[in-house]
Amino acid sequence: MPSQEKKYEYLDHTADVKFRAYGNTLEEVFENAALAMFNVIIDTEKVSGEMAIDVFLKSPDLESLLVDWLSELLYIFEVDEIVFWKFRVEEIRKEEGEYSIKSLASGEKYYPGSHPFETEIKAVTYNQLELEKIAEGWKAQVVVDI
Repeated sequence: MPSQEKKYEYLDHTADVKFRAYGNTLEEVFENAALAMFNVIIDTEKVSGEMAIDVFLKSPDLESLLVDWLSELLYIFEVDEIVFWKFRVEEIRKEEGEYSIKSLASGEKYYPGSHPFETEIKAVTYNQLELEKIAEGWKAQVVVDI
């Protein structure tokens, strides 16, 4: 399978931010969706820290798992004020009719002086949500409410 060159892209949307993420694997598309979302909030290239947060979630289907995962990362950012720049999804599995994700998000404490704020995201939505297997791997489309 050819390597997926593009990690994500932003698409035109009237009021919110819409992006498409790509990955050779399901785990990689989840990682790239998180990276795309955090690059809406801040420039992740200005984040470096190695503070790591384990994120484990269960959801009834893959689309809900994607929304729940991105929402959990957004919640951690808002409550604990941690900005993320690297995501490693160790495993997405289906068991007993549910999907689970085991992942690690790396980042550091948010400091306005070193992390210029770009755009506030209010929520991850199900609006125009897509997650599908494609010839090159996986593709996800997400709209976030700003």
